[in-house]
Amino acid sequence: MKRSKLLYILGMSLFVGMSLISCDDFLDENPDNRTELDTEEKIISLLTSAYTSHSYAIINECLSDNTDDMGPRYSKYDDRFINQAYTWNEMKESDNDGVMNMWQGSYSAISAANHALQAIEELPEPLSVKMKEAKGEALLCRAYHHFILVNEFCQNYNVNTSAKDLGIPYMTTVEAGLNPHYDRGTVAEVYSKMEKDIEEALPLVGDTHYKQPKYHFNKQAAYAFAERFYLFYEKWDKALECANICLGTAPKSLLRDWDEMASYGITNNLDPRNNLYIKASAKCNFLMTTAVSSAGIFFSNYINATKYSHNSFISKNETLEANNIWGGYTMMRCLPLVFKGGTMDRALVAKTPMMFEEKDPVSKTGYFHTVAVPFRADISLLERAEAYVMLKQYDKACQDLTVWMQNWAKTSLILTPETVKQYYDNMNYYTSFAPSQKRHLYPAFAIEGEGSIQESMLHCVLNFKRLETIHEGLRWFDVKRYGINITRRVMNSSSEPETLVDSLLANDPRRAIQLPMEVTSVGMEANPGRYGLDPDFKLPFE
Repeated sequence: MKRSKLLYILGMSLFVGMSLISCDDFLDENPDNRTELDTEEKIISLLTSAYTSHSYAIINECLSDNTDDMGPRYSKYDDRFINQAYTWNEMKESDNDGVMNMWQGSYSAISAANHALQAIEELPEPLSVKMKEAKGEALLCRAYHHFILVNEFCQNYNVNTSAKDLGIPYMTTVEAGLNPHYDRGTVAEVYSKMEKDIEEALPLVGDTHYKQPKYHFNKQAAYAFAERFYLFYEKWDKALECANICLGTAPKSLLRDWDEMASYGITNNLDPRNNLYIKASAKCNFLMTTAVSSAGIFFSNYINATKYSHNSFISKNETLEANNIWGGYTMMRCLPLVFKGGTMDRALVAKTPMMFEEKDPVSKTGYFHTVAVPFRADISLLERAEAYVMLKQYDKACQDLTVWMQNWAKTSLILTPETVKQYYDNMNYYTSFAPSQKRHLYPAFAIEGEGSIQESMLHCVLNFKRLETIHEGLRWFDVKRYGINITRRVMNSSSEPETLVDSLLANDPRRAIQLPMEVTSVGMEANPGRYGLDPDFKLPFE
């Protein structure tokens, strides 16, 4: 058997064993280095493999409105994989940040979680505190990686269509045979199963057995994930309940110290800020994950793939350098790093470290790694504000938004529903050539009409979340959830929009990434619809 096929089976927990032969040797071995999971220490050790080693940041940032095509003058710095993501095409290029590694990495983590759960089930009752916590962690890992998969490869959850929309296989058992049959089910079924795992896990989670708690689903990280899950599931009251447990009574004390980040000054060396951002001792960081990824290069001042960029035009009109409700961008506690000229036009927040693992010292080849912080206090606070808005508790939402804003910027402004509405009433809606922070919203769930307090509050929440999560890929999920339309612009030599070449509307099938061809080629049902440029694209769509 070819090594790639064997790794594929391992990553999928025998998921596509059908059509393959000569697997007896593999099946004769025990999972995960083929050791018996007969002690608590071995089970806990296995759970370190229940976290994917691959990242969605580059793909999602390129899919979203955080990236522009810098035009033909940057053609030398093009990249086929990045181009396929940016043009919402089927991503066939092999890449450490590609869809196959995302798929395989997630199912490999799920497989490790399932092996741990099976081993825990075989332990004598009653379970120790340590094993109860390990069971909670394994259930959360299983739910979280299905959460990533369903939000990448499927249409976003909504109560109107998710009972029909294609889901992804929800793996809950350890496979012992070569020819299991899986169908994709529906998005609604996946969410129901995730909820079951999360509800079973939350009473079990604890922090007593971790040597490095920030790299595991500790209690704060667990409730931060549950908050996000219920937000996506449109269960606003449950999202709020989990957020309150996660953030406690003094969320301000948990937020990132941007003054410390700013202390390094404006510099070409991003390493000090990057390393500070991922510091495990920082109260704001709830869960940290490592990945084999080029994100530390793509979101930096390296020249790799600079044809696609979060550029100064987006930054000045929509994100980091744009005027905001608190005033000009110079009031930010930690100013963005802008690299413009020659072969680059990028506006950055230093948060994505780049580490190189050398595999061959002679040829100097190896793998790039990075560390991400998918759950932290600053995001959880904004997600709680979103839940408050959906529950129409606008004063409480403004309290959270004010706490975040005063931590992000040097301002004493206190937000109220009236000041938020006034600010966005005076702002034009976004167009491709005259962009702003105010987008038409077309979510499947009900919100009040344009010009309402609720819509204005959502603009504020989505604006703040976009700033907080820049370079992390989470903006793409909000684009999907809120039905935000995107156009594809080609920039001119002055880094301003010259032409529009495509658009992605709220009901576009390309909002679900096509499954890896390695999966569809062995019988998994592909996502319906087209990929690539829209032949019916007309200008303008706004």
